[in-house]
Amino acid sequence: MLSNDLTSLITRIDFALISSIHIIYPPLTIGLALLLFISELIWVRKKDDKWYRITRFFEKLFIVNFGAGVATGVTMEMAFGILYGRFSQAAGPFFGQVLGYETITAFMYEAGFIGLMIFGWGKISRGMHLFATFNVALSSTLSAMWILVANSWMQTPTGVELKNGIFVVTDWMAALFNPNVRSAFPHMLLASFELSLTFVVSVCAWQVLKRRHINIFLKPLKYALAALAVVAALQIYMGDVLGENTLEHKPAALAAMEGQYDAYDANGNVNSAWHIIGWPNKDNTALAWSIDIPHGLSLIETKTWNGAVRGLNSFPKDEQPPVVLPFYSFRAMAAAGGALLLVSLWGVWLMARRRLTAETAANNTLFLKIAVAMVVLPYIAVIAGWWTREIGRQPWIVNGLMRTVDGMSAMTPGLAIFWFVGFAIFEASVVIGTIWFLAKVVRQGPDLSSPVPGEGHEHLGHLDVAEGEHADHPEYIRPV
Repeated sequence: MLSNDLTSLITRIDFALISSIHIIYPPLTIGLALLLFISELIWVRKKDDKWYRITRFFEKLFIVNFGAGVATGVTMEMAFGILYGRFSQAAGPFFGQVLGYETITAFMYEAGFIGLMIFGWGKISRGMHLFATFNVALSSTLSAMWILVANSWMQTPTGVELKNGIFVVTDWMAALFNPNVRSAFPHMLLASFELSLTFVVSVCAWQVLKRRHINIFLKPLKYALAALAVVAALQIYMGDVLGENTLEHKPAALAAMEGQYDAYDANGNVNSAWHIIGWPNKDNTALAWSIDIPHGLSLIETKTWNGAVRGLNSFPKDEQPPVVLPFYSFRAMAAAGGALLLVSLWGVWLMARRRLTAETAANNTLFLKIAVAMVVLPYIAVIAGWWTREIGRQPWIVNGLMRTVDGMSAMTPGLAIFWFVGFAIFEASVVIGTIWFLAKVVRQGPDLSSPVPGEGHEHLGHLDVAEGEHADHPEYIRPV
């Protein structure tokens, strides 16, 4: 029994590590691909070469992040089979189809266009290259959609029946468009945009703070700040929508997130307070202490002054999720999101006061330093949000139908430790390598020496071939 418990614990920690590392890469890929398209579109329309330089600069960062996402994504697919083989077998009829849809509509689709986007500069027309960048952005979004479909089905499994240990799909529309995905996918998409905009703000702010290429980075900084203020506000709203969905379809998870043990107190009054912080008692039947906002939980979840919210004690003990981790990870996510909104509004205020001009921007050292440092906030929010979502579903791997422990592969503690050490070394290597390469690209800054690609040979009568090493290649041309 002790051996099984140890194996279970190591397996859980191992997969938590793998999924927590992987989740930090796809959001930047999704959001940055869209921002690259917008940046390139501005260059094509305005013919302002500064936007070309910005596009190529952030494209390098995109490539580094994309590679890390692929590496950790493949590792996570391996981990499903290695660590959760029983679940993989049971959910194969649904998961296999969904991942197949992702392969066809995202991976295969993206593979062709990402090659054109990275290597097509100067070899295809500007319009065709812009089209390739658009399709990279679209395929990245489609990939996220299918992954959220699969994960949301684990949260609210519909359209299936568990027969002889296998999930048999009885209604594909109900399974694909399960109740959770309708709010979870928009929430994740906004998180991707929020993370990517913050990334752009931080990189641009660092360049401006160092007084490097201010004329190139200032406009993207201001555009990204304005967009971030809008997206951060929308994300708060979408988070509330997802919270209502959780209240309806995963009440135990909601109770754990909010530290709500009983809907009513001993006197029959509604427990409507929202706990800012707190800690469960040793029996895990109530909070031993907490700092509360009266009526806060009712207002947030039921939109009424004194609405009752179901508590954990109304669920069997063996169906209650842990409290501490989802409780505090939810608050970390919310705090990070709120901080991003405040900093972005600060930036908008500086723009309105004309303090982010070419002459004055670098003087706002406090704001710029905070803008650089806040790059960690969306990563904290994404990881904390993922923990809230996944730990809140426990003890189920498929909510209400299959327990996590029943989906694990049969292995000894020694084998579980072997896989944990191997995966940990790999994931750490990817993280360290990604940070190193991203920092290197940021320090190098944009390439200002290479010629700007033109539309093609037919324009040579109006454009001069660039001087230097590319002079023999007519695809590299610049305006007269």
